[in-house]
Amino acid sequence: MSNLQSIIKSFHLQDELNPKVWKSEGDSYVMRPLVRARLLEIANIFIEFLDVNVVISDITMTGSLANYNWSQYSDIDLHLMADFNQFSEEELPLYKELFTLKKTIFNDKHNIKIFGYDVELYLQDSNEPHVSTGVYSVLNDEWITDPKKEDVEVNKERIKQKSQQWMDIIDGVIENAQDEPIDEAKNLIKKYRDKLKKYRTSGLSEGGEYSDENLVFKVLRRNGYIEKLINFTNKHIDKKLSLKEKLSNL
Repeated sequence: MSNLQSIIKSFHLQDELNPKVWKSEGDSYVMRPLVRARLLEIANIFIEFLDVNVVISDITMTGSLANYNWSQYSDIDLHLMADFNQFSEEELPLYKELFTLKKTIFNDKHNIKIFGYDVELYLQDSNEPHVSTGVYSVLNDEWITDPKKEDVEVNKERIKQKSQQWMDIIDGVIENAQDEPIDEAKNLIKKYRDKLKKYRTSGLSEGGEYSDENLVFKVLRRNGYIEKLINFTNKHIDKKLSLKEKLSNL
């Protein structure tokens, strides 16, 4: 897992948008044509992989690489926008579950990088509120929300302390779930995944991208703790369902 101190040090604003992805044009930036063409190609491959009759209204890029807070830990967050109202109320829960599953499988099967940055794909409901201060329409080659270089002061020591608290919680939850039956372990992990999601969402709604809660979530994602929590369920199920063969029985 990545070094906690190194991750927290990365929380600072850059003087410009990432020059590998963007080029300056006057007072603004536009996406480099080669990057845009490749992202559209990746999006089309993902659409084919979905294999679902869904109308895509836009393809956007958001996250730190569409803003001034990019670092070595950034990903290219590529969002395919679709109005989920195109599905009936009965169909929608099934489609949401399918889209989440497809996204996970696609991102796990592929290791696509743009100049060293991982490309993460996501199918997003266009009705879903988004609080990012930098959103670029890759499809239309224009900014939806211009990035702003805000005057933000990050309390790195506080972020470190809160991140360590969550790391201790996750370690404790996983330790407690080790010997639990499959269903109880799954419920316990889900409970804390939901808590963590709510923790981040509340921070984004009240304090934006630079809220303590969102930065703590970024730390946990970058140092592998989110992945650790997500992967535990499958590992636990595999362990519980496996039979070990003793040498004395051979």
